[in-house]
Amino acid sequence: METLGIVFTELGEGFLRATMPVDARTHQPYGILHGGASVVLGETLGSSAGALVAGRDAAVVGLEINANHLRAIRSGLVIGTTRPIHLGRSTQVWEYRIADEEDRPVCIGRITLAVLPKPPGSGG
Repeated sequence: METLGIVFTELGEGFLRATMPVDARTHQPYGILHGGASVVLGETLGSSAGALVAGRDAAVVGLEINANHLRAIRSGLVIGTTRPIHLGRSTQVWEYRIADEEDRPVCIGRITLAVLPKPPGSGG
């Protein structure tokens, strides 16, 4: 997260939000936001929110992620927000929306997580 400049900005009722700069760290060769960087932001949001919901005795791991890239962006900041679709005992599904600073959609996607017992001695 530090490498790409991802910063959590808001935790609310039913959502988690973070920002990521669009700069040399997150550009693809044509100078626009790399789709993989958007997916990293989406997975960071979904997995982090999933871990908060699952609690201290569980671990969440990604099973599947998808993304639709809707708008090219060259600079500034993107804001990602994730919200739950399904919160089960063994799986969770989260949607994420990434927008530019004018709230225009840049990327939308979904991540499916497996909820597992936390291995003994794995820490906090």
